Amino acid sequence: MLRFKAVLFDLDGTLADTAPDLGRALNMQRQRHGLPPLADDVIRPFASHGTRGLLGVGFGLLPSDSAFESMREEYLVLYDEVFCQYPRLFDGMAAVLETFESQNVLWGVVTNKPRRFTQPLMEALGLSSRAASIVSADDCERPKPYPDTLLLASRQANVTPLECLYVGDAERDIIAAKAAGMEAWVANYGYLSEDDKPEEWGAQDMIASPVDLIERLFDQRIGTLSLVR
Repeated sequence: MLRFKAVLFDLDGTLADTAPDLGRALNMQRQRHGLPPLADDVIRPFASHGTRGLLGVGFGLLPSDSAFESMREEYLVLYDEVFCQYPRLFDGMAAVLETFESQNVLWGVVTNKPRRFTQPLMEALGLSSRAASIVSADDCERPKPYPDTLLLASRQANVTPLECLYVGDAERDIIAAKAAGMEAWVANYGYLSEDDKPEEWGAQDMIASPVDLIERLFDQRIGTLSLVR
């Protein structure tokens, strides 16, 4: 019997591959400031770290810098122009979600993205009506690495934290899940940088692709499940 009633995902770098649009907005901003574009593979490892990571790699800014907030607002305005143009799930994720639904496993999203972006993106992906919970950073006073948003998601899905698995690609995801009393798995296919050490984050497992979820959760009975790719 499956021990989880719900699987919750981080959004950027775990459920959806949003790095191309995040990078597109960053390069639009760099162009505004007379800087050349950065290659996608330079930006990608920072895509899960929000504006803090993106402005860090794009402009060398820290949240403590006086220009950070104004640059953050400028970036968000530019991101607003492009973030729903080319939304895509990671390869295999559509099959995973369909399998969960066919097996009566709930799924949801807990992200540090503001709701102004989360909800339209989920709608563009065709997922907003299918998720048992969708929780953004501004739905609680404290976003990840605090457990508040994960606990809200479990309440929305009407399951206990112990019945939830949380999957994410950043250390704050694992910290938040553990604080919420949920099992935590690392999405190694996400936006990890060379400096990240996911094996030291204390997660219970790590997966190399979304389809690994099906193989692990259903005792590797992948041949008996309908995986539509």
